[in-house]
Amino acid sequence: MTRIPAANVIHSRLRLRQLRLMLALQEFGSLRRAADHIGMTQPAATKMLHEAEDLLGVELFERLPRGMRSTPFGETVIYYARMVFAELSGMREELVALESGNLGRVAVGAIPALASGLLTRTIATLKQSHPRLSMSIQVDTSDVLVQALLQDQLDIVLGRIPAGARAEELLFDSLGEEALCVIASAQNPLAQEKQLGWAELQHMTWVLQQHPSPMRAIINQVFHNARVDIPSSIVETTSIMTLLSLIQQTDMLGVTPVSVVEDYPGRDLLAVLPIKFEARLPPYGLITRRHRIQSSAMQAFMNSVRAEHALTK
Repeated sequence: MTRIPAANVIHSRLRLRQLRLMLALQEFGSLRRAADHIGMTQPAATKMLHEAEDLLGVELFERLPRGMRSTPFGETVIYYARMVFAELSGMREELVALESGNLGRVAVGAIPALASGLLTRTIATLKQSHPRLSMSIQVDTSDVLVQALLQDQLDIVLGRIPAGARAEELLFDSLGEEALCVIASAQNPLAQEKQLGWAELQHMTWVLQQHPSPMRAIINQVFHNARVDIPSSIVETTSIMTLLSLIQQTDMLGVTPVSVVEDYPGRDLLAVLPIKFEARLPPYGLITRRHRIQSSAMQAFMNSVRAEHALTK
């Protein structure tokens, strides 16, 4: 039988000050320094820690000859304590925003392929309906963005769940899938070909996303399936604009979702090469933290993304 009390007991008896003490203990590794940091005496801090351990029924910190070290139980409590204080900080920011007449603030991460299309349309529409909504935007690959989300540096990610991500901690609202294509400059001689194979393109210089992005993994797999070595001349970038600019001005080749080419104002400067590309990227969508309460700003952004996406179907 478990020693851990019921959730309602923890809700009613565990105090924020106890959580602050545990975070300080994790940071300083010393009960005396932790007590000083949160403004209390060492005996009071010792009593408070014992009360928390008695309540939870487990040892949270191991007493060492010099200092203290969190146990696996303590690591779990510390992890959730950080989330509690992050949510409280978010609550405070939203209250301040509402007090001043704003809807609040939302920090969004978006993969490059969606930043110039769906994200741009969403921001334009959202600022019309909520002009005082504050937004910050980070554009990067899904692996970088999801890691930032898990560290509470972002509220929402518009992208894909990368391989190896802690999927059990995430909520994923799928919006769709995208086909990929190989692109070149409209002036590239390859643009005049009727059919191409991967072996014919292996010696070219390619502009590709960095490891370990889902798109790069698919491209590597395509060459492997075609029994062709991965090109040795590669320029790596996460910037769609850099990719498109290089393609236009050189004889380099690139891989991008079809939607990026369709949305690009300089579409006539590009050519989609006639090569079979059956592989598709994993579904893209809205990614949030599973246990995080969604603020009004987050809900407004996600509703707007869904509405804009529905218009393009």
